[in-house]
Amino acid sequence: MATFPLLKTNAVTQYPATKAVQFRNQALRFVDGAEQRYRDGASALHCWEIRLSELDESEMAALEGFFIQNQGRFGSFSFTDPWDGTVYSNCSVKGDDLTLEANAELQGRISLTVVENRN
Repeated sequence: MATFPLLKTNAVTQYPATKAVQFRNQALRFVDGAEQRYRDGASALHCWEIRLSELDESEMAALEGFFIQNQGRFGSFSFTDPWDGTVYSNCSVKGDDLTLEANAELQGRISLTVVENRN
């Protein structure tokens, strides 16, 4: 299985970084107005917004190659949480678009979202 690439500094992301935790809850409303709620999964799902700047050409090429290899959100990979070091073995990129921006030498920028998938 693929692993999300690290920067030359061995970091996954840069500051400011964003992490979110999501629960998938469902609610059924009955004819009499009563509701029944249930969780559509055993645990929370994690989501990380990865914003990288001041990347060199090799870091940008590694991230672009990783995105192409995974075919956008189609592929899955393992991702290490930058906050606590936990490895999540079933993650994917949220969208099918990747925007690479090169302003000058050592000034590359990339932004993408990594989401945890249900096993």
